[in-house]
Amino acid sequence: MFSALGRFVIRRPWWIVLAWIVAAGAVISLAPKLTSSSDEASFLPEHYESIRASDVQERDFPQQRNVGAVIVFQRSDGGRLTAADSADVVRVSKDLAARGIEDVQAVTPGEVSPNKRVQTSVVAMPKVTNPEETTQQDAVEQLRKDLKAQLKGSDLDAGITGGAAQALDERDASERAGVLVGVGTIVIIVVLLLVIFRSPIIALLPVVLIGLVSPMATGLIASANKAFDMKADSSIQELLTVVLFGVGTDYILFLLFRYREALRAGEDPKGAMVHAVERVGEAITSAAGAVIVAFAALTLSTLGMLRSMGPALAIAVFLTLVAGLTLVPAVVSLLGTRVFWPSKSYRSEPHGTGFARLGASIARKPAVWAVVSGLFMGALALGALGYKANFDLAGSSLPEDKESIVWQDNLEKGFPAGSTDPTSVYLTSTGDGPLPEGQPAAFRAKLKAVEGVGSVTAPRVSEDGTTAAYSVVLADPPASDKALATVKDRLRPDAHEAAPPGTNALVGGVTAVYVDINKAVDRDYSVVFPVAALAIMVILGLLLRSLVAPWYLMLSVALGFGATLGATSLLFQRIGDQPGLMFMLPVIMYLFVVALGTDYNILMVSRLREEARAGRDPNDAAGTAVRHSGPTIGSAGVILAGTFATLMLAGNSTLSQMGFSLSFGIVIAAFVMALLFTPALTALIGHAAWWPGHGDEAPAAAAGRRDRGRTESRR
Repeated sequence: MFSALGRFVIRRPWWIVLAWIVAAGAVISLAPKLTSSSDEASFLPEHYESIRASDVQERDFPQQRNVGAVIVFQRSDGGRLTAADSADVVRVSKDLAARGIEDVQAVTPGEVSPNKRVQTSVVAMPKVTNPEETTQQDAVEQLRKDLKAQLKGSDLDAGITGGAAQALDERDASERAGVLVGVGTIVIIVVLLLVIFRSPIIALLPVVLIGLVSPMATGLIASANKAFDMKADSSIQELLTVVLFGVGTDYILFLLFRYREALRAGEDPKGAMVHAVERVGEAITSAAGAVIVAFAALTLSTLGMLRSMGPALAIAVFLTLVAGLTLVPAVVSLLGTRVFWPSKSYRSEPHGTGFARLGASIARKPAVWAVVSGLFMGALALGALGYKANFDLAGSSLPEDKESIVWQDNLEKGFPAGSTDPTSVYLTSTGDGPLPEGQPAAFRAKLKAVEGVGSVTAPRVSEDGTTAAYSVVLADPPASDKALATVKDRLRPDAHEAAPPGTNALVGGVTAVYVDINKAVDRDYSVVFPVAALAIMVILGLLLRSLVAPWYLMLSVALGFGATLGATSLLFQRIGDQPGLMFMLPVIMYLFVVALGTDYNILMVSRLREEARAGRDPNDAAGTAVRHSGPTIGSAGVILAGTFATLMLAGNSTLSQMGFSLSFGIVIAAFVMALLFTPALTALIGHAAWWPGHGDEAPAAAAGRRDRGRTESRR
């Protein structure tokens, strides 16, 4: 099949290129754009308590004003606030409210803090119902501009923090990150390809081709959002960039290295490309299939964020696969050997390379290499025991000099840290009548007694008297471990227990959303991981016609995942002293390390099978496979790791964690799993690795065995 595809492409290269250009133009011009999102609650299913609490608010308190942002005032000289300063706070708040900024319902001055260091004004905004809306972020941007003008002539400094302000700062940081990641990815790919091939044409080839595919992928994802109600947003853009350029460059390298090998064997340029597509096509398709099913497994997640991210990245990988099997061979067949210009290295294979020596060593001592590489990954995996999840996606991912972070710290000089995002508690009658008189006040006293609660407002009772609402300010920042523990371990249980007979208590708000997200992620770990692993094992089994090889290949990937999570935990939590790793990181890391790591394993095992079919014994096949596939896997691993590492340029801890973990995972997958552990273990297992399909037999031997079987069955 792949041989026929290769012949079809090289006979009509101009038509293939033209078809891609026309398709790209159509998709880019007709597709909608990806928008941004900042509402974590919109990604949770309706049965979680935080979502049910939100439904109660909409039903019984439709006019309730939500705390969208908080303006924090303090004296410029750091002193205590005076009566005149408080009068200025009231004046500024009224002036800002009078400006009629969209989504600003009110700007209400609060009390001075007990130590008279800080005073706040609460900016009321409507509840976020459409996660694609950015009007609240725009409102904060305008408020910040107007606030500076209003403070002139006073003794006050002020800044804006809170949910909408953090979302605005995150959006600005994300735009900067997108530029840095895009430029960094391209620079790394160009530089590394120049070093590897010493050809400017090859160095620019992925940039041009993937540059054509990238906007197509974005357009198709946005179209899928509209057609299938996916919620993939612009936050995946940086990840999408490195996936497209990283995976796309890998597939281009797989083809080019095999193309060069065929040229060195004496094939003419067009025949060499057909040979390359024929030999690498199955491995690339299987590798892409592993990545796609791993990403598609995210559709089983309870979190809408992950449920949409998976199909979005799967679409990108599928498009990259199609380009790798059609567009890339078409362009290279048009260029011929000029693609390597000015280098002449494609004419002869160098001798005594590092990969040749490594292959020879693995062939001599496979047990040593299997044990050493396995112990190395296992030792790093022990670091994963210290992993902690962090749910503060906005605050923890922002640089410390961002306004929302600076003024959150200033707020805590005088008020409980939870003031920016109070927790909401609702006491609702389960019968037909209203809540009895005195019951809401008594329930408030129970809430105030909970450890970790800073303050509780007087209850607001709905018009029909059936529901009482309380605003609970926690003593700790809303997304901190302590705040989550307060809601999960004390506030929720105590509120449920203290609810009088005939009533029901629900705890909602941002901190409660994070608690429910934590529960959802724990559930996803038990579902998504096994399904993705099982699907990849099925692909490996079909590719290799073996029931044995998929098990130890997945074992190597599991060790690689553990080593990656362990190294990331040690670096950021122990050495970097961060409160934890982004809560989604293990899921994303698992899928990338498993899926992309399987890419390299597939390429290596396909070559091992090819060498075994050529008549080599298991040890010799392992050494030869490392010698020939080592440059491909090594180069692809360095480039893909480099592209993921560009995420560390974004300037925030979330993308830095993701960048390090994914790049380190790819290095482990390429240089430890695929080049050491897999060939060494395959050599040790020998022919049994291919049971029951006998995939290591030469085609003639396999045909002879089948003929003998038919003859014996006739007898």
